[in-house]
Amino acid sequence: MSSLNESNDIYGENNSYGSSSGLSGQFRPFSSPYLNFDPGYIPQAQPEFIFLDGGSKQRGRFELAFGQIGGSCMIGAALGGASGFYNGLKATTLAGQTGKLRRTQLINHIMKKGSATANTFGSVAVIYSAFGVFLSWARGTDDDLNTITAATATGLLYKSTAGLKRCGMGGAIGLGASILYAFWNNKDRLSDLGHYNPAHR
Repeated sequence: MSSLNESNDIYGENNSYGSSSGLSGQFRPFSSPYLNFDPGYIPQAQPEFIFLDGGSKQRGRFELAFGQIGGSCMIGAALGGASGFYNGLKATTLAGQTGKLRRTQLINHIMKKGSATANTFGSVAVIYSAFGVFLSWARGTDDDLNTITAATATGLLYKSTAGLKRCGMGGAIGLGASILYAFWNNKDRLSDLGHYNPAHR
């Protein structure tokens, strides 16, 4: 008889965690004592992140490097694939290929050109990120000077095996692109300087 009462306590009306209150009772949803907490402890406005003690609350060069490298590879694959598709259309049209043969040749052009361009973009991103991380660590700060220096050094190093002229062209391209990015990144400051009025000093 005691075992019957215990089973009723576990599965019947006396069970506070059950989902039913007996044959004549109504359905009661399952409730757990572990879910009884104050929702005020959960931040509602914005997500919270864990940062190192004494560190900056912004992602540094090392954290940004992974996203930059992956994004560069995907952009290179997309641009290379589009270029390969265009070249494949021209080549197969001139060769008079149709059907499965033309489809296979188009896929070959897209894959070869896409992988080659993705490799190029990824290599440049790796070199740039390495220079950026080193400069940020050596100077103890992350500013536009690091960006310009890293981009210029990347252009010089990437074209260093193609001769002095191409090496200089690579450095000039990196320098020009980084300066344009620095101007774009600081457009708010430049606009504030343009609206500066000495009479309001």
